[in-house]
Amino acid sequence: MAGLWLCPPASPHRGFGHRRESFSESNETVSQSAVSQPAYQTAQRLTENIQRVVLGKPEVVRSLVVALLAAEHVLLEDVPGVGKTLAAKALARSIEGKFTRLQFTPDLLPTDITGSMIYRTDTRQFEFAPGPVFANVLLADEINRAPPRTQSALLEAMSEGQVSVDGTTYTLPRPFIVVATQNPYEFEGTYSLPESQMDRFAMRTSIGYPVREIERDVLRTHRMGEPVDNLESVVSLEEIGQAQEVVRTVRFDEKLVEYLLDVVDGTRSTEFFRAGVSTRGALSFYRSCQARAVVDGRDHVIPDDVKQLAVPALSHRVIPAGIFQGASREGVEEKMDQLVQSIPVPM
Repeated sequence: MAGLWLCPPASPHRGFGHRRESFSESNETVSQSAVSQPAYQTAQRLTENIQRVVLGKPEVVRSLVVALLAAEHVLLEDVPGVGKTLAAKALARSIEGKFTRLQFTPDLLPTDITGSMIYRTDTRQFEFAPGPVFANVLLADEINRAPPRTQSALLEAMSEGQVSVDGTTYTLPRPFIVVATQNPYEFEGTYSLPESQMDRFAMRTSIGYPVREIERDVLRTHRMGEPVDNLESVVSLEEIGQAQEVVRTVRFDEKLVEYLLDVVDGTRSTEFFRAGVSTRGALSFYRSCQARAVVDGRDHVIPDDVKQLAVPALSHRVIPAGIFQGASREGVEEKMDQLVQSIPVPM
């Protein structure tokens, strides 16, 4: 089935068939401004600290930092044992916040995530006992091992930063990020993530196997234990909050907004996707582009931000159509990349 995705479309659709235009600013020298510099320094400290233990995977580290600064969430999808949990723990240890790891299993209940009301015999009253979701970084390990009903307990938390239990709403700590992991090649005892759940993740990325030289370094650095356990925090929660505020002020030129919307609209009008990117997805994509600019030390978005984030930010939000239903993740990402390459970049 994946091979079918290599075939060119039978008829042109919006965005397909256009020749890509060059854009000189994509290779511009990074320039920092007084507005973005403190946030850039926060991002740099985070990146450098995480890369001390997540070796040879700069794009994965960048995705985590971008998601955090954009106040969004990230899904790490890959085979077991390549460092998904390590990456999440490294992010959590790099900030002065609370980290919880929740192993998703078939018998996990929604209240095991959000918390529940318990009866206290001393006061003879019910009291709310917060669940693991009340953290700054929540690692949802093997999220697809829990049934959809349990997965849905995260929807309100990921969208609104709050949970509702017995008619009462409880606000989650700030910042709040969910780093979820899943194994795409294991089907026994797993459940597919519903579209509504996938739409809450700003990005889906994979770590992949390391090159031989990097794997040799991993063997050496892990000889005496887990290096991530020795990581110290390098940024405060206040600094993260300030950086998130800066992200929302990053300039997004109107021509680039139209370019982003062309990409989003292209996912809705091509024959390859039965359902395109939602408005929530477009907004998440927008904020991620702003956060990527800050991570690179800029106070403005450039076309490369849109181009480089399109595949990880949008591919998991579309539904293949017709004969392409059931296509692999790689097949969907390839079609998404073709769509982005076909849309002219604003000069």
